[in-house]
Amino acid sequence: MAQRLPVGKIAAWFVAVLAVLIAALVVFFLTFDWNRARPWIDDKVTQAIGRQFHITGDLKIGWQRPPRETGWRRWVPWPRFSAQNITIANPDWARHPQFATLDEIDFQVEVLPLLARDIVIPTINLVNPSIDLERLEDNRNNWTFRFNQPTEPSTWNLKLHDIAFATGRVAYADQITQADMQVGLDTLGQPVPIGDVMKQQEQASRKSSAQVVGNSGATQLHKQVEARQAEASAASAASSAAAASSGPASPASTSANTGTTSQQKSKSSVPPYGLGWTVRGTYRKTAVSGSGKVGGVLALQDTTRPFPVQADVKIGDTHIALAGTVTAPAHLAALDLQLWLQGVSMAHLYPIAGVPLPETPPYATEGRLVGQFAEDGNVFKYENFTGRVGGSDVNGSTVYVGKKPRPMLSGEVVSNLLQFSDLAPIIGADTNASKAKRGDETRQPANRALPVEEFRTDRWKAIDADVKFTGRRIIKNPALPITDLYTHVILTDGVLALEPLKFGVAGGTLASNIHLDGSTAPLKGRFATQARHLKLKQLFPTVKTMQSALGEVNGDAALSATGNSPAALAATSNGEVKALVTDGTISRLYMEAAGLNVANVVYEKLFGKRDVKINCAAADFVVTNGVLESRVFALDTDDAVINMDGHIDLRTEQMDLGIHPHTKGFRVVTLRSPLYVKGTFKNPHVGVNAAALAVRGGAVVVLGLVNPFATLIPLIAPSNNKPLPCAQMLADMRAAPSAPPAGQKQREKAAPAYLASGTAGPAEDSPGGSARTPAAGKTAPAGPAAASEAQYRGR
Repeated sequence: MAQRLPVGKIAAWFVAVLAVLIAALVVFFLTFDWNRARPWIDDKVTQAIGRQFHITGDLKIGWQRPPRETGWRRWVPWPRFSAQNITIANPDWARHPQFATLDEIDFQVEVLPLLARDIVIPTINLVNPSIDLERLEDNRNNWTFRFNQPTEPSTWNLKLHDIAFATGRVAYADQITQADMQVGLDTLGQPVPIGDVMKQQEQASRKSSAQVVGNSGATQLHKQVEARQAEASAASAASSAAAASSGPASPASTSANTGTTSQQKSKSSVPPYGLGWTVRGTYRKTAVSGSGKVGGVLALQDTTRPFPVQADVKIGDTHIALAGTVTAPAHLAALDLQLWLQGVSMAHLYPIAGVPLPETPPYATEGRLVGQFAEDGNVFKYENFTGRVGGSDVNGSTVYVGKKPRPMLSGEVVSNLLQFSDLAPIIGADTNASKAKRGDETRQPANRALPVEEFRTDRWKAIDADVKFTGRRIIKNPALPITDLYTHVILTDGVLALEPLKFGVAGGTLASNIHLDGSTAPLKGRFATQARHLKLKQLFPTVKTMQSALGEVNGDAALSATGNSPAALAATSNGEVKALVTDGTISRLYMEAAGLNVANVVYEKLFGKRDVKINCAAADFVVTNGVLESRVFALDTDDAVINMDGHIDLRTEQMDLGIHPHTKGFRVVTLRSPLYVKGTFKNPHVGVNAAALAVRGGAVVVLGLVNPFATLIPLIAPSNNKPLPCAQMLADMRAAPSAPPAGQKQREKAAPAYLASGTAGPAEDSPGGSARTPAAGKTAPAGPAAASEAQYRGR
């Protein structure tokens, strides 16, 4: 019978052998010079990542008992690996030889999970990591590695719990975005909750807003934000109350409530901020500086939890601050941020965001930015923002869609109190001091009124747009009769259209359809304007003598032009401008002042005003290469006919107009003589034709020497009882104006038929343009002869 070995002795031998092996391994690990393994490690890593990898410092392996294990597990030591002076090379085309450098790396590996083929690393400690990121114009970058893919999937799993470092550095150079920045990283002393960071950023941004729009503007902005928050809270409460009163929750409402609850849970599950960062450098040749916070490094890998981000950055004169979360930051799935913007002009956002916004006064806005990233186009929504632009408030929501061939910006913006002067920078009509402040080198000549600052048409092809803007109430100079504003801005492939640009003016509307084709050089413009129901009384709100005036002004204009500034467009404009007044009255004082009837003016000032009826008034200008010629300009009342001739040169902004009063009825003590309007738009001169007045004055002196009573003869105005043919004139005025294609000259317009016909016009024409019908059974008396062509044109 074979002798049996005792089980206890076998176990003892097994334990002894295992102990010897472990001891031998420990002695080997402790005594072996691991620096001999560096070439082998360098070669294996180089092959794996496709870049040169080197460990030039010491490579060590030690053993330590696990710090947080309990029971028998704490007696199983973990190996600790450390390496110093590690480098990863850049591609040959990069400007720096190294992609990454590291002074030291060390980590421990749990032993027992290795039995299940799990490599568990509790923490990797990095000392002074430094990374240089670079991208060329051809889109090559140095952060994309060509890893050698194994032929078969590995049966080992890597589990990394944390990455720790005290400080780090990231350099970023991008030829496409013209960015060259240095980012410094630093661990925060302790984790900071997202709510605390949000409050800190709100306070900091309000201080920044005060620096840009002033303390008063910042205070108003704060009130606007509180008002919008109160409205949102009230709407939410009303919605909840309505849902509660409607009985059992519907599936839709249940889903909505569940979504809200999950959103609140997701916010509560946002990890704290763990890293701080600073940045300095340039972006599109503009200085960049700022700081911020982000979550821990490992939080980047968790795609189920929002990753906290915060930034407070200044790019040139634009200040951008944000705080919120990014979902799956490694792949940029979505973002939800509170966004604050401040700057000298919204146009300065173009180099940063690629959105061609107009020039504005200093501004400050805040709102919620929500984004979704997708292959077919990223979508960003700036929701329920509020802000100040100059002295005006702005509120609204916009949507940016990064689609092909051009991104699309859409939305609606409302200003409840719009300062009219805040619109000036849009067309370059602000002061030279304002231009200098927003960085524009164009200087408006002191003797020119039309803006010479050019449109930036090179930016119009960067994006398409469909934005509606409403100015509910306009704050302006009391002499301006403008009350409100609405415009629909459409930008398509470099063509800008305002359809319409509509102002509330003098109780009526002034609406234009403006079409600017920025795809050509120079820009081609088309303009169609309609003035409807402008009240005479409200057109001159600060003129006392017009406050009893009745009647309306209606008009139309059609123009085309070429040029890259408002002044250039005006100087090349061609088309027609028409206006008419019907069914109104005007102060006799205003009329007599135009006719220089001294006695009546004195009488009106002493004993009050009497009104005269406007039978009709019409103005018809033909615009040819920037020169407005008066084709017809006539005002017919019961007391006088006033005509105007001359031209207005938009190229030089010079005016040369003659106003010719023709008195109806008998006047004593009149100095009736032609008036003139000369000079420039900036310096107009209005006066009496001195030569004609001198003739009358000389006649008074000469006759006075012969007979004192004869001095009244030159001051007595004979009757000119020749009314205008209002019906024919108004019918002609109602014909729509026309304009040639942009860049072509306006064709000559024939004189109206009623100027050349010579037929007798009716004695009385209604303002609407139809002659009054005589009573039945009676023959209408023949009216006086029609006014001559000279009367219409002022000769």
